[in-house]
Amino acid sequence: MKTIKLSDSKELAGTPLFKLRPFKWAEPIAIFSILLSIWTFSPVLLRFADDTAGNIDQSIWLLIVLSLMSFLLITGLSWWILQRFWFMSGLPSILSMVSQFNTLLLWQQISFFLASFALLLMSSTGVLIALC
Repeated sequence: MKTIKLSDSKELAGTPLFKLRPFKWAEPIAIFSILLSIWTFSPVLLRFADDTAGNIDQSIWLLIVLSLMSFLLITGLSWWILQRFWFMSGLPSILSMVSQFNTLLLWQQISFFLASFALLLMSSTGVLIALC
């Protein structure tokens, strides 16, 4: 299996993920700081919106904000890991894989979708079993 290092960008130059963007490294830091400021100032904003809001009301909203922060951070981390794995393993670009998927016959596409749904259903059932 041929692997590609991240420095070998000649083969990956056409992919949209390798286009140069200024301050690309600052995007996760900016998103994290925005989420952290929402986490910090949401009790103040809730108190400003409703003077009768108690500590329990604020805690519920803080838990919702915390769950959104956790979801976004885990999703971003998973996408980052997937990108690094994808490029280092030497797999073709996502655009070429999508175009190859569109050339499949209809029954092959449907069977792939059903297999993906079955895998998602089985993994979510496993997560629920692990929690209970």
